Amino acid sequence: MAHKAEQQTQQLSIRAKVYSPFKVYFDDNALSISAVNATGPFDILPRHHNFITLLSPCELLIRTPRGDQKIRISGGIMHVKADKVTVFLDV
Repeated sequence: MAHKAEQQTQQLSIRAKVYSPFKVYFDDNALSISAVNATGPFDILPRHHNFITLLSPCELLIRTPRGDQKIRISGGIMHVKADKVTVFLDV
């Protein structure tokens, strides 16, 4: 039964990695990611369309099955493709 619950979580999650040239801030599955770009706040959910954007200074919110993680950023680049989100900071 636990295996089935794990499969459901994986199907409803995205793989997220947030890092800078010298540090990895997050590298795990997430339920959603919230951030801000020039047009305002937005959310990335599973099955999101391919997407790339420049991030504005904000608190990046990563929701996981184990709780939320917040990362204060001064800006960055977000790339979303095939349920994989990569955030490059300090570039």
